[in-house]
Amino acid sequence: MNRKLVFWLGILGPILFILATILSGLQLNGYSHMKQLISESYAIGSPYGVQLRFFGFIPSGICMFSFAFIAMKIVPKSSLSQMGFLGIGIFYGLATIVVSIFPCDEGCNKEMLNPTISQLIHNFSGLLTYLIVPLCLIFLGLAARKWVDGKLVSIAGILCGFIAIVFVGILSNDLKSNFAGLYQRIIEGSILLWIIICAVYLNHSYKHNQ
Repeated sequence: MNRKLVFWLGILGPILFILATILSGLQLNGYSHMKQLISESYAIGSPYGVQLRFFGFIPSGICMFSFAFIAMKIVPKSSLSQMGFLGIGIFYGLATIVVSIFPCDEGCNKEMLNPTISQLIHNFSGLLTYLIVPLCLIFLGLAARKWVDGKLVSIAGILCGFIAIVFVGILSNDLKSNFAGLYQRIIEGSILLWIIICAVYLNHSYKHNQ
């Protein structure tokens, strides 16, 4: 039962996130997924930002938060797996909920001119996500070496974690880059891809009696 549940949570969370990202960009004339950050598409003042946050990003965050905490109970216990899943649950799943409840100012106020409380909470949550979650992927990749048939999950965790770290560095160096949106989507995509791989693994490969 837990494996089926964690599978669907780990699939639905990323799918909802991706769909909400695509749809939120479509509502704005001239929005560029290549150049603009995801947060800009559902910022305060966007036409359907509230609907997209509450019917897309927040349910996605709930799914990924739940996925992490259930998965943590299924895999063999270790300090690396505990830290990894806690990190994903809190700093990705829960953080997705937080940044949706507290969206950034219109245009995401990159210059931070008289930012609102919502903008400050949004930025701080996003900062923690990008500092912590890539490391958590690496922790889980290392932990998965001891899981039954966990080679693919292990390689994916380490690879996705390093990719995310590299592009966090590139993005943070220039948030106004013409490729800022692309860099952010590579980071998010790395995290979401690992969650999907792990969800499929937990559903099909891991056996409780081993």
